Amino acid sequence: MVSVKEKMAYGLGDTASNLIFQTVMLFLAFYYTDIVGLSPTAVGIMFLAVRAIDAITDPLMGAFADKTKTKWGAYRPYLLWLALPFAVSSILAFTVPDFGDTGKLVYATATYILLMLMYTAINIPYSALGGVITEDVSERVSVQSYRFVFAMIGGLIVSGLTLPMVEFFGQGDQAKGYQYAMITMSLFGMLLFILCFLGTKERARPATNENRGFQKTMKAVWANDQASILCVAAVILLTGLVLRGGMTIYYVREFLGMPDKVTLVITLGTLGGLIGAALAFPLSKKVCKVKAYVSIQIVGFVLCIVNYFVPAEAFIMAIVLHVAWSLVLQMASPILWAMIADTIDYGEWRSGERMTGVTYSTVIFFIKVGVAIGGFLTGTLLGYYGYVANEVTPEAQSGIAFIFTIVPGICFLLVAVVMMKYTLTASKLKQVNDELQATVK
Repeated sequence: MVSVKEKMAYGLGDTASNLIFQTVMLFLAFYYTDIVGLSPTAVGIMFLAVRAIDAITDPLMGAFADKTKTKWGAYRPYLLWLALPFAVSSILAFTVPDFGDTGKLVYATATYILLMLMYTAINIPYSALGGVITEDVSERVSVQSYRFVFAMIGGLIVSGLTLPMVEFFGQGDQAKGYQYAMITMSLFGMLLFILCFLGTKERARPATNENRGFQKTMKAVWANDQASILCVAAVILLTGLVLRGGMTIYYVREFLGMPDKVTLVITLGTLGGLIGAALAFPLSKKVCKVKAYVSIQIVGFVLCIVNYFVPAEAFIMAIVLHVAWSLVLQMASPILWAMIADTIDYGEWRSGERMTGVTYSTVIFFIKVGVAIGGFLTGTLLGYYGYVANEVTPEAQSGIAFIFTIVPGICFLLVAVVMMKYTLTASKLKQVNDELQATVK
């Protein structure tokens, strides 16, 4: 059994990650369009183009982490080594000098690339660490549940304090406010990564793919049909989540007409997500993970569709639906990450090789593809509906409501359809792990 103290220490790593990830999801598009002055279409294209780099760096980082051998393990050291570089790259992304339109776009692209490289380098080992803290299948959901509760705490800090910090530090200068807010959160995140490093331990069997070439390793991972299903689901899921998250500020400001309620809505949604993450473990003990995950996506779809028909004046109803959606969808997150660890066991059972870091990095790459598509669609759909900062037309308002509700809802329904093909049920996993344990002995 993993102690509560260690689960909490592991969770602090995702608090640190979410101080940046949630800021990027919720505020970076708005920062680029409304503060820096970049066009929504340019921002959307930039978000998508940068992800092409991840196609190379993500699996390379996973393979590299699998081959790392230190007295601290394979994955923990990266939390210590990269805490400061990650903090610096985060600050640079929210510090765009006035270089003119072209210069600002070039700088934004370069620093966004750097931020994503640092995020890859620290987050893939961190995610893989969750798969080696324990080999117990049921404990994995518990570990990931703690992780996502603490991730939501990071999200609460971002949603509740970002705009107040921008106002406090900026004193009317929003560019300065965002810069100093990010400095504060980045330094705090650096401390939390170090605490995560100090409070965790690697226990599960190490990876066994260190002597294979990169191409053969990637082919072996993709041959894992259950991991492949998670990859497809991850792309669609994150597309929907990023669209919904990135559009929240636009929906509240422009459709509901309540710019002073942005922080409230985002914070309440994050609180709902925190409760949902905490409920994931008890849910997984009563219901098969696969059935629970599919059902959650279907409910998320229904909530989004209902949300579309809520009129702008029904502010309270809109908030209630958003909080309910956040609660339901975040129940799925710990389950998804526990299933990634399950596919690693399954892959070892099938092929005899354990590929922890590479499997996590492959799924994370597809998660980032979904983030990129979601960011791209956010910018391009806003442009399609004629959104211009501070000059919102009725057509743009209608488009914002559609992007915030219907498009993400379709994504969640598609995830449910994809996950119906996932077969690692509780009984199947018991067979896999019993046979693996017998082989190890």
